[in-house]
Amino acid sequence: MSEPTIYEQIGGESTFRRIVDIFYARVEADPRLRHLFPANLEPGKEHQRLFLMQYFGGPRTYSERRGHPRLRMRHLPFPIGPVERDAWLEHMLAALDEAGVPEPARSVMEAYFRNAAQAMMNRDE
Repeated sequence: MSEPTIYEQIGGESTFRRIVDIFYARVEADPRLRHLFPANLEPGKEHQRLFLMQYFGGPRTYSERRGHPRLRMRHLPFPIGPVERDAWLEHMLAALDEAGVPEPARSVMEAYFRNAAQAMMNRDE
């Protein structure tokens, strides 16, 4: 019998939807990040939700619809330096807390987000 995935541990799609909704509401109000996102946030929300669900053990819908994630390539056009990295991580970790993601899943997700935030940086300043 295998251990439940993070997707299963935190409650599946509804919890990922909540995390992404919280995150994007915070981004929308943050001048450090808002300018990096398009006017219509809905497509990005959908992509992020599907990616996170897949990454953490849920359905593979993201790859079926969009192919390989290629996160670094997809984010390369956007100037991401330490300020943007830190703001993004701040909002993502707050979303985990507000959504009530329990341990040990929260720590696993936080470690991923810390690494991902660092990997997306493409500016030093």
